[in-house]
Amino acid sequence: MVYLLLANGFEIIEAMSPLDMLRRAGIEVKTVGIGGKTVESSCGVKVEADLTENSVNAASAKALIIPGGMLGVKNLEESEFVQNLVDEAVQSDILVCAICAGPSILGNKGLLNGKTAVCYPGFEHCLKGAEISDDFVVSDGNFITAKGAGVSVEFGLEIVRRIAGEEEAVRIKHSIQCR
Repeated sequence: MVYLLLANGFEIIEAMSPLDMLRRAGIEVKTVGIGGKTVESSCGVKVEADLTENSVNAASAKALIIPGGMLGVKNLEESEFVQNLVDEAVQSDILVCAICAGPSILGNKGLLNGKTAVCYPGFEHCLKGAEISDDFVVSDGNFITAKGAGVSVEFGLEIVRRIAGEEEAVRIKHSIQCR
């Protein structure tokens, strides 16, 4: 199971593009509403999450996805549930994926120390101990980080590649007409 964490203020493209890529690959993914089942994106679109945090089974997780969005990231970072889930994922060698301001959650916890990572420009100071890349999407160990909304599909395809393999990621890339 892949869990996509949504809190009020999340960036819709950074959440829905990876969700779409994973579902196209047949990967089981559930959206998790942090603070409630109905979550509002930064642009005012309301999404009905599949689950609330009470229904998450961390032991079944293959990956966690943390989308950006300033308020969404703030709300995720302030959630004790999210903090504990990220810690459990890291301890269990589960893939942790974050885009835009989302990698700041990992960086502020010191989890990117010694890793290559990327984030939305201006948040690099939060990636404590990380080597900052010029790439748009970076995979290092059990972490995938990405710069922002413009690379949301590429971010989603990298998650697919890590879970389902290169062939499946290429198949989806071609089927949706990516360059």
